[in-house]
Amino acid sequence: MIEFLLPSLLAGFGIAIIAGPLGSFVVWRKMAYFGDTLAHASLMGLALGFLLDINLYLALVVCCMALAIILVTLQRQQLVATDTLLGILAHSALSLGLIAVSFLDNVRIDLMGYLFGDLLSVNNYDVMFIYMGAAVVMLLLVAFWRPLLSSTVNEELAAVEGVNISLMRLLIMLMIGLVIAVGMKFVGALIISSLLIIPAATARRLCRSPEQMAIMASIIGMICVCTGLSMSWFYDTPAGPSVVVSATVLFLLAQFKRQAG
Repeated sequence: MIEFLLPSLLAGFGIAIIAGPLGSFVVWRKMAYFGDTLAHASLMGLALGFLLDINLYLALVVCCMALAIILVTLQRQQLVATDTLLGILAHSALSLGLIAVSFLDNVRIDLMGYLFGDLLSVNNYDVMFIYMGAAVVMLLLVAFWRPLLSSTVNEELAAVEGVNISLMRLLIMLMIGLVIAVGMKFVGALIISSLLIIPAATARRLCRSPEQMAIMASIIGMICVCTGLSMSWFYDTPAGPSVVVSATVLFLLAQFKRQAG
């Protein structure tokens, strides 16, 4: 059992480690719908990868990051409200991706696998890709933790202190895009953002400092990966959704603990 699940465990841990601190910023900045938008758009990157016959990981990363840059650019112009803009881009990108997939008659695609993930199909190459992405995101978080945190708490005060607010906003969106591109194949486009949000929201109830919350969110994510894979092994449930259900149960338990305390 352990030998069979080891690549899946390593992949899940790699995603959880970076989703914890990054998800904390998503919760603090109230960017949950932004994560969903990028997750929906990742399907378009998948379709483009098949159409252009290029590496799927590269196509996913480029598509997610390109959409993040487009979002930042449109937000600056303030043509429409941010939530309206996210709704337009999310469903437009998802629809374009589904249309592009429909043209791939000569390519067999497990669309359900990409929508809901398949952690149990992970191989050593996938694990290497995940940890490469995790290393990049972790280095960026360590290097820019203070300016990212100060701009999250109070943008006006951070600007006075010399923090480049626009750069920090772009950086956090690019990191979210990279995490979604890394995790989409294994957790699924429709639920990858839940691994950013739920463990961080759970940790928020249990911690008193931003650093504690970031670390606790990663630990909770790793626990959910173990629990979800165990459910999948013993009860033959889908691995990705099982991980998310485990995270939801922990979140609900954290609310009761908060009330009891």
